[in-house]
Amino acid sequence: MKIIHRRRARRAGFTLTEMLIVLAILVMLVAMVVPRFMGARKKADIQAAQTQIGLFRGALENYYMDTKCFPTTEQGLQALLAAPADGGTGAEGSAGSVAGWNGPYVNKDTIGLDPWNRDWQYAYPPERGSSDMPDIWSFGPDGEDNTEDDICSWTVAGGGEAGAGGQPRENLDIDVDVKLPSGPPAPSGGGPAGPPAPGGGRVP
Repeated sequence: MKIIHRRRARRAGFTLTEMLIVLAILVMLVAMVVPRFMGARKKADIQAAQTQIGLFRGALENYYMDTKCFPTTEQGLQALLAAPADGGTGAEGSAGSVAGWNGPYVNKDTIGLDPWNRDWQYAYPPERGSSDMPDIWSFGPDGEDNTEDDICSWTVAGGGEAGAGGQPRENLDIDVDVKLPSGPPAPSGGGPAGPPAPGGGRVP
């Protein structure tokens, strides 16, 4: 009986050790997987915000083609859903609404909160962007305005290489003046152009 009791005691201690080892392995796995999951979620939210801003810009372009104006800051993105009252930027139509409005230009579910459950920011005339398009932006993951992780229409629309916070940098239109050298063109062989042949260019 004593021998059996000792064997059971040893067996119980070994099982506890196994449990501790398994627990340590699980802790290490969680420590490795959770940061990657959070990083993937953050990247997905940023991409979703960029896509949403692109949809807003397309809808605003259609709005402009119909009304010859953009919604003002006061009218906001809600002008894409319902005809806003004329704010002085366009011709007045029926019942005081902006003339030419032929919406809605987006689905009702499209204009909601950003991926971080905050309101979209909108301004027209633009206050920050360098183009004539309205400014649309999200405060981004940190929820603070005018910080590095803001998702902005004036950078999303550029489609350039990635900048701070994973945002694409704005494409700048740069005019380059190329001055061509004056003088006779070089021969097709690629060598230097020689003097003109005597007799009006005819070879004797």
